[in-house]
Amino acid sequence: MDKELPTLDTRSLPSRIERLRELAYNLWWSWHEESQALYSLLDPLLWEETGHNPVALLRRIEPGKLDAAVADVAYLANYDKVFRSFDFYMSESDTWFAMTYPDIKTHTVAYFSTEFGLHESLPLYAGGLGVLSGDHTKEASDLGIPFIGVGLLYHMGYFTQKINDEGWQEDVYSELDPEDRPVKPVLLQDGRPACVSLDLGSLQVTCTLWKVQVGRVPIYLLDTALDSSLPDLTSDIPRLYGGSHLTRLLQEILLGIGGVKALRLLDIDPQVWHMNEGHSSFLTLELIHEHVAKGVPVEQATELVKDSTVFTTHTPVPAGLDMFDLDLLAPYFQPLWEGIGITSEQMIDFGRQDIGWGEKFSMPRLALQLSGLRNGVSKLHGQVSRDLFQSVWPERKIDEVPIFHITNGVHAQTWLAPQIMSLFDQYVGRDWVYYMDDPAIWDAIDAIPDQVLWDTRQEIKIDLLRFLRHQARIRWASGETTPLHIAWSGTLFTHNVLTIGFARRFATYKRATLLFHDFQRLQRIVGSPERPVQFVFAGKAHPQDHGGKTLIQELCQRALDPRLGGHIAFLEDYDMNVARYLVRGVDVWLNNPRRPREASGTSGQKAALNGIPNLSVLDGWWAEGYNGRNGWAIGDGHEFWAEHEEDRADAEAFYHVLETEVIPLYYQRNDAGLPQAWLMRVREAIKSAMPYFSTRRMVKEYTERMYVPSIRHRGQREMAIT
Repeated sequence: MDKELPTLDTRSLPSRIERLRELAYNLWWSWHEESQALYSLLDPLLWEETGHNPVALLRRIEPGKLDAAVADVAYLANYDKVFRSFDFYMSESDTWFAMTYPDIKTHTVAYFSTEFGLHESLPLYAGGLGVLSGDHTKEASDLGIPFIGVGLLYHMGYFTQKINDEGWQEDVYSELDPEDRPVKPVLLQDGRPACVSLDLGSLQVTCTLWKVQVGRVPIYLLDTALDSSLPDLTSDIPRLYGGSHLTRLLQEILLGIGGVKALRLLDIDPQVWHMNEGHSSFLTLELIHEHVAKGVPVEQATELVKDSTVFTTHTPVPAGLDMFDLDLLAPYFQPLWEGIGITSEQMIDFGRQDIGWGEKFSMPRLALQLSGLRNGVSKLHGQVSRDLFQSVWPERKIDEVPIFHITNGVHAQTWLAPQIMSLFDQYVGRDWVYYMDDPAIWDAIDAIPDQVLWDTRQEIKIDLLRFLRHQARIRWASGETTPLHIAWSGTLFTHNVLTIGFARRFATYKRATLLFHDFQRLQRIVGSPERPVQFVFAGKAHPQDHGGKTLIQELCQRALDPRLGGHIAFLEDYDMNVARYLVRGVDVWLNNPRRPREASGTSGQKAALNGIPNLSVLDGWWAEGYNGRNGWAIGDGHEFWAEHEEDRADAEAFYHVLETEVIPLYYQRNDAGLPQAWLMRVREAIKSAMPYFSTRRMVKEYTERMYVPSIRHRGQREMAIT
């Protein structure tokens, strides 16, 4: 393992609050509101300017403000309280995993992901895949699973989104300075920096390692700023989802093969290797290589790797499969296939995919063939995956393809509004965090008085509207904003109007602009004098997705139309901070993808946990989460052959349910002025989502269905071999 890491910034803090530095480097603070307050209260403006980054804040703060904190009795009381909680958490021995599986409580799970969305202060994520990885890691820490993450440190993370006067997305990249982020360099026991070297035939690279601490869980990141024998070839590797197919291939070699070598360098021997999507699946070839180097025959080595490797696919359509041209691989894999003792053709066979007009190397196919257990991320996605990947098992019927499902969830403490957590503390019990996957405890939600629940939801909504105006003011003050930006930024929104939110990646299949299908009908809906509606959108289009960028441009231009009266807003530069305000603050969460292209979707789960009913196509998690009382369905789950027919039918269904159910229910008030029937939906959203769609249930299910069986099966096979 690595030795205790030094703090990057040697600036001293007052001894009474010295541990602020320690906590800054453990992202436990990112899901504990009181710990964040320790930093924000020191200098609220600097906290905002640094993007809620405690490392950057401590490097910049005026010493006088630290001295003032030491003299503040209330601040010190909260400081002591936070560190009591932190120390208890970090030293706890009777965790769920340790108590449930005492015989294997030291067996390690290594979780590989190309993105980790932990907090906006560490921009190593682009969207849902990364945020899911971050939530999975946090929950593994909460449950006490012996878990290690492996990923990449991008020096140019996902882009900053700027919208120009015409509504077009502009992609702005900035350099990430690791010294300003909650990451530390990994040192070996002798004090030298930990470095991983890869011999890729025509290319040799060396990189250093960084460590992110997430509660009890470490994540090791391979630095993408490589020492390379061909620097022109590797110049784009530091950019998340940037560059050519070759750049992507080299990133995935670094993650998969380099990730295995990194753990070996640190003397870590995982009993389970979890590939989150196919990006890291080259790790399977490196593991085979290791076994062969120890004298194990290739066939037996392959079976040993399958026993210890599990794979999660998030891909619902063939176009989303990660594939490479066969001739692209050849220059970089000769040392590996020769080390394994197979031919180049035999190695390619592990991932060979016939795409109709030729062959490609499929990363998901490699993962599927060399893993022992495989899952999709919702019930519907499991069915889609069995159909999509049947060619891997051509002798089996579709329903016999060995891919099951574990439906995604979200990390509750990260995404719940503090006001909602306070309600849970008061009415469900202060220990609800430990039992959130027990449906029985959530009946207590019915005990919350209507007035209290309504006032709480309104308070959170007002927080969102303040945030919209605050963002507009910041951009105006910076000189980056024009009156056109102000018009579509939501500054005209009011808190007593039904507010519907839509925030996600702007891919064309997600149909962000479906609501404009019948413009005159939409105009009547949003502009109703008695029952108006306002919509807020956010999201980024991939830099190379012109179709997605066109949707953003259309949306911004529509928002300027005076006939819509300022009831359409687009919030620029979607990230985890923006997401928190949206999934907590709107009244309804909208999702209208083309079914069945949404593998799971977790933004709607985050909203539901906060008491926000979903209005969604029956796709992804909503196909199993909708119960008729916790939101509304768009359509009946019918799948169409023609996209224009699907758009017409779903738009009609959307307008109909909005006009006849959602809007009347929201504006229907009792004698006390409360929307009593609406609040029943709010309660049901929480009661149906908390036990079933949190990562507490999800990670327990991964443990019970994938990690523990793999550990036990691997042990049995190794005993049989010896």
